[in-house]
Order: sequence, then structure tokens, then C-alpha cells
Amino acid sequence: MTDDPIVDALTTVLDDVRDDTSGDVANYIPELASADADALSLVLVSPHGGVHAAGDAGHRFTLQSISKPFAFALALQTLGRDEVLERVGVEPSGEPFNAISLEPGSGKPDNPMINAGAIATTAMAPGETIEEKTSSLLTLMSACAGRELKVDEDVYASESETGERNRGIAHLLASYRAFDCGVDTAVESYFRQCSIQVDAKDVATMAATLAFGGRNPATGEQVLAPEVTRDVVAVMSSCGMYDASGRWTVRVGLPAKSGVSGGIIAVDPSEFGVAAFSPRLDRFGNSVRGVRALEEISRRFGLHMLADRPETSSPVVDVDHRDDTTVVRLHGHINFGTAAQVAHRMREEAATARLMLDLRDTERLDESCGMVLRRVAADLDASIEE
Repeated sequence: MTDDPIVDALTTVLDDVRDDTSGDVANYIPELASADADALSLVLVSPHGGVHAAGDAGHRFTLQSISKPFAFALALQTLGRDEVLERVGVEPSGEPFNAISLEPGSGKPDNPMINAGAIATTAMAPGETIEEKTSSLLTLMSACAGRELKVDEDVYASESETGERNRGIAHLLASYRAFDCGVDTAVESYFRQCSIQVDAKDVATMAATLAFGGRNPATGEQVLAPEVTRDVVAVMSSCGMYDASGRWTVRVGLPAKSGVSGGIIAVDPSEFGVAAFSPRLDRFGNSVRGVRALEEISRRFGLHMLADRPETSSPVVDVDHRDDTTVVRLHGHINFGTAAQVAHRMREEAATARLMLDLRDTERLDESCGMVLRRVAADLDASIEE
């Protein structure tokens, strides 16, 4: 047990999936084959920028395909939707991530979440050279993560040495005039983008930046325009998990993007960003334990985007200061995202006075969320009226 009930909830999920050792670490890129197969982490970033981290949250890995939504976002922010969608589609491909999936006639890639589409969007990054495009991509992704990120040069070298299929895709794209730069500039910039080193806290914060309309909740910086993040998250919802995207939508129901290093990010718009990491992959190229962990979170806390969830912009009705007691009154439907907001507010108020949490006007309190709030109340020696 920790002093953070959300971390405890995440840890319980990790404990439930830890014994699943099915799947294999990616080995087609030699540097990825040396990953610690047992590493496992789960991190949630709340609206106030709180980082709730469980497991091996400081373990470093490379973004791989988790970089694709952010390269797409940079293209949209730089060129605008109309120009970007002239060069890359937004339709699910139903094919593996490295498939040569182009629209007949136009040669346009199906979507920016597969390699062909990602190479096309990376080529749209500002700059003329590999170094300039990489710098543009790093600047954006660092702002989304809330700290300066760097390329893992060993992974980049490994990707470049074994990347003939992606070079072939890039040459095919160039034959359709899919980008203005040279093939080497496009594909090497893509390899460097995929080789950016992160940990689960970084990518959870990046996911949260998408969740909150382009505003990084940890730094407060408006990194991306809200309409850009809307378009990015929309494509993630249908294309983010490769040819397992339909199954993911049914079972988890959160816009997401996976990478072959074992990371997955998921977004609950206006509520939180979450990331899972575990290197063993299923046949689709998605983390076995990462998928299971996020499926459990969605099920336990009722997070499916198509579930009946009333509007809950802020669950706090008012804060009433009575002598030496502060009463925090809640209303409406309290779900996992709003429970994190309430827990944050309770800790703020408890710093200056005795605390009472009034739940009498809540219409619905999810069982797991009630557990979180009662745990916070107990930690703060607060009373509860229900």
C-alpha cells in the first residue's frame, strides 16, 4: 500500500497480469531484442498533471510507433488538415503495421498509424535535412512529455541497418510524389523519430497532452491546437492498434497507440492519459500484458468511450468552510477520471483544515472510485457523509 490510492489500484492491475509471460520480444530490430522481457509498468496522468506511476515506471524504452500520432499532429499543426489529408488517408487498413498499404491509383497510404503513412507524415515535419526534421519532431514530443527527450543512437543505428523494407516503402511513396524531400531524408528521419528514448511517465504525459486538447497538464503549455488533437485522437480510435484495432475498441474502448518496444498509450478525452509498458508482444505487434492491463482498467473503472457516462466536467459542487472544518460537496456521476480530481482537491483542502466529504448528492459512484475516495478520506482522517 502507498499513500496514493490510484497507484494502489494500478499496482493491483499489474499484479493480476504479471504472471502472463506469453508473447515474444521484438527481434527484427536487433537492439529491441535485448529488452528486459519482465519489465512492466502502468502510469496515469490526471487533469492537474499528477503522475500516478506503478511498476517499473522509470524503465527506458524507445517510442517506436507511439511516435506516429505525434508526427501526424506536427504535420497537421504545420500544414493544416486539408493539405495533410491530400497525402495520407485516415481509414483503417486491417493489415500489419509494416504492410505496403496504399490507396489504388493515388498511392496514398491508408492512415498515419502504419509505417507507410507515418513515413509520409514524418516527411512533412518542418526542415530540409534529417537533422532539422528530427529537431522539429523532438521539440514537439519533448513539449508533450514535459522534458527534453533524446534519440537513442544505438537503437537508431540498429533500425537504419535493418530498415530495407521501410526504405522500399519510402521509394514507393516517392514514386507517387507523396513527399517533397528525398527518400533518405524521409526514412532516416522516421527511424530517428522511432528511436526517441522515453519511459512510461513520459508517454503517459504525452497521452495526457492529447487527452486535454493539446495542453500538457504537467507544464500548462498549450503544445497543440485542440482541433489537431481531436483529429489525432479520432484516427487513434480506429487505427491505433494495427489490425487488432477493432478488437481493442470492443474490449477496451479508449483511443490508443501501441509500439513494438512494448509501450501503449491510451486517451480518455478530458479525463486522463495512461500508458502501459511490457516488451512481450502478441501476433499483432501489441504488448500482451499492456493490452491486458488497459483492458482491466477499462473494465474495472467503466472507461469504455461508448459506455453511458454522464457529463462530469467537475464533480465538486462547492467547498464550504465551517469554523475548523471544510466540507467538499460532490454531485453527479463520479468516475475514475473525476475521482482523481476529487482526490487532488481533498488533499489541497486538508492541508489547512479538518475535512468532510459529502457524497449525498452523487447520482452514481462507481465501486472502484468509491474505494479510491474512501481511502483518501481515511488517509486524511476525513469524515464522509453518504
